[in-house]
Amino acid sequence: MQLTDLLYKVPLQSTSGPMSGEITNLTMDSRKAGSGSLFAAIRGTQTDGHQFITKAIEQGTSAILCEALPETLAEGIAYIVVKDSAYALGLIAANFYQHPSKKIKLVGVTGTNGKTSTVTLLFRLFRKLGYRVGLLSTVQNQIDDEVIPATHTTPDVITLNELLQKMLNRGCTHVFMEVSSHALVQHRIAGVQFRGGIFTNITHDHLDFHQTFDNYIRAKKSFFDHLPASAFALVNLDDKRGLVMLQNTVARKESFSLQTLGTFKGKIISEGLFGLHMEMDGREVWFKLTGRFNAYNLLGVYGAAVLLGENPEDVLTELSSVSSPPGRFETVISDSQIVGIVDYAHTPDALQNVLETINGLRQGDGKIITVVGCGGNRDAAKRPIMAEIACKFSDRVILTSDNPRDEDPMAILEQMQAGIPPIDYKKTQTIADRYEAIFKAVSLAQPNDVVLIAGKGHETYQEIKGVKHDFDDRTVLREAFKQ
Repeated sequence: MQLTDLLYKVPLQSTSGPMSGEITNLTMDSRKAGSGSLFAAIRGTQTDGHQFITKAIEQGTSAILCEALPETLAEGIAYIVVKDSAYALGLIAANFYQHPSKKIKLVGVTGTNGKTSTVTLLFRLFRKLGYRVGLLSTVQNQIDDEVIPATHTTPDVITLNELLQKMLNRGCTHVFMEVSSHALVQHRIAGVQFRGGIFTNITHDHLDFHQTFDNYIRAKKSFFDHLPASAFALVNLDDKRGLVMLQNTVARKESFSLQTLGTFKGKIISEGLFGLHMEMDGREVWFKLTGRFNAYNLLGVYGAAVLLGENPEDVLTELSSVSSPPGRFETVISDSQIVGIVDYAHTPDALQNVLETINGLRQGDGKIITVVGCGGNRDAAKRPIMAEIACKFSDRVILTSDNPRDEDPMAILEQMQAGIPPIDYKKTQTIADRYEAIFKAVSLAQPNDVVLIAGKGHETYQEIKGVKHDFDDRTVLREAFKQ
């Protein structure tokens, strides 16, 4: 595509050099630059892409997108100066891939908890309804049957447009994607047009990145602020920030609720460890998922499907047979009738939701034994809160490593220990080795007890000092049950 065509509607500050060249590749990685490439210098949290402009030119790049020109300009290179390279790259990527998001029904889901469950349920539901569908999630990206590993909750804007184009070429009519707060701040969805947006909830998370809770709320809200009038904005009315998300949107305003009168109204009739009996818009349905948090997820999915034009009866019929995503309240039962649950709960609110659900469903005098940790290089303020919640809603607690990343695992655990009330010291122990911690929890369990392994869910690795080691909570739990 001609460089001048790529810059359509991009707010430019200045240009220099030959602007009539052919661009065949977009990249933010100077190592992947070459003849026909446009290299985008992005200012990130760890590195500044402007430091690699010279490297990109040495690699043979044809054009440079930047916020500040280098001191010396190379001959024969096109320089495009913009106020925000990340935002401009979003518009350029949309132009390069010929705006695939405008040709497909793209629905984004944002919130602290429930994003992965909601998009996965939507993906599975619409496949059951007979459509070819795309999925962009924390767990994986998927084009109908083809699974593509995911590296971020929301891909970078080049990868996103490339995936949307592939989905379109494969005949997908609908795509459901998670939209993270990081992606919103970093303009990873700039230039992308959504048919609808869903807000699940908002609680304490990612303050290491956003610094304040208000910044975090504003990041989520910006998604709805930029939805077009042709889209719908569907929010959880029972979350006190649900209406905040709708304040400035021009999209069609819709809501769902278990507690008050939303556009889509639900009610839990009964629940067990293996399902939910609900009333949804006056119809009684049995779902395979469990927990109040999943009742909200199901209600949001139902509402979105109806807003996308599907028949309510068909939606509920197919949704009743859909199972939960990997690592989301995933249940394993031992031969001795110990219940093991693996869940991705890695925020205080998510952990409390899961534990409250288990407390309401446990049998007889069954105990709850919780194994939980906190990730390194992330929001440290939630660490003592997570430990306190685990103690409040569990009979036994084992604190262990999650993904320590670059931090000392024991330092993370010491911060968690600070949240343990003195009265709960005796029922808590710390085992840094996650494998050993899971085996210890199972050894403490008796028939009818529930062992919750929280924090990593679907993940199949443990990240330590920059290295991802094979580790799957579900595999370890099954191994412990066998022994």
